[in-house]
Amino acid sequence: MKKLVMGLAAAALVGCMFSGAVMAEEAELLPGGGSNIIYIITPSTSNPFFNTEQVIGQAKAEELGYEVKCFSHDDDAAKQLEYFEAAITDGAAAIICDNAGADASVEAVQKAKDAGIPTFLIDREINESGIAISQIVADNAQGAAAIAEKWVEAMDYEGKYAELLGLESDTNCQVRSDNYHAVIDEYDTLEMVAQQSANWDQTEAYEKTEAILQANPEITGIICGNDTMACGATQACIDAGRDDIKIIGLDGSDEAAAYIKDGKMVGTALQQIAKITEMAVEQADAYLKGEAPAEEKQLVECIAITADNVDNLSAFVYTE
Repeated sequence: MKKLVMGLAAAALVGCMFSGAVMAEEAELLPGGGSNIIYIITPSTSNPFFNTEQVIGQAKAEELGYEVKCFSHDDDAAKQLEYFEAAITDGAAAIICDNAGADASVEAVQKAKDAGIPTFLIDREINESGIAISQIVADNAQGAAAIAEKWVEAMDYEGKYAELLGLESDTNCQVRSDNYHAVIDEYDTLEMVAQQSANWDQTEAYEKTEAILQANPEITGIICGNDTMACGATQACIDAGRDDIKIIGLDGSDEAAAYIKDGKMVGTALQQIAKITEMAVEQADAYLKGEAPAEEKQLVECIAITADNVDNLSAFVYTE
């Protein structure tokens, strides 16, 4: 009897400890700032990719019953920090953010965490784990490699080409470039003769392409870190009478799709940003209700888009 009583007591103690551990784990969930507001902070919405983040994010959050405030940091980390501080002052429930730099954004996300406000990052990662609740990004490595293979085929495995890089402080810039080259550099018959940053910008890409064509009239291809630059490069080539140049981007924008349909671009890799943004809002809602995501870093597969399947693409959504 004594052993039985002791056993029951021990079991009760373990049960209490387990229950306490669960309660402690649940208590670690950030409570939010107390309001019903979700902040959505992105780069400039003049880029349709980032505009989609705000449109889709707002629609999904409002569907779930939240008030939404949208802001653009224009890739300025100081401005981004001001919006995070405004969210803290507002007592925001959560923040959805496409950040302004892998290192430069850490301070803002940490401030939100310290204030009890969870941040859900989309599209771009930061160089820190454990302060954002989710970092949901397109599989840029897979997407860049997939569309590079289509471009190599279109180039018939030979020729000189140029590369337009994105914002070099952005992790995605290097990941995309590295994985383009992981495919392209297998062929000695493909030679890069120019590489410049156009900072994700269409006008800058147009101007850089004009200069590259003048300095390197022999090129037959251009690889671009995103569709905005690819569209600028494509239009520059058309205006220069060089619509024979094989061009790729990465995003999956409607503008790129139009050039692909017209035969002016080889293709793009669709980042499923509408899906990614909806995932972030849904995870924010679940988190505020007590359910943390299984993983912080989450990859969403890209889809290579060419003339063969471009009709399935609209507004960053691919339909089989």
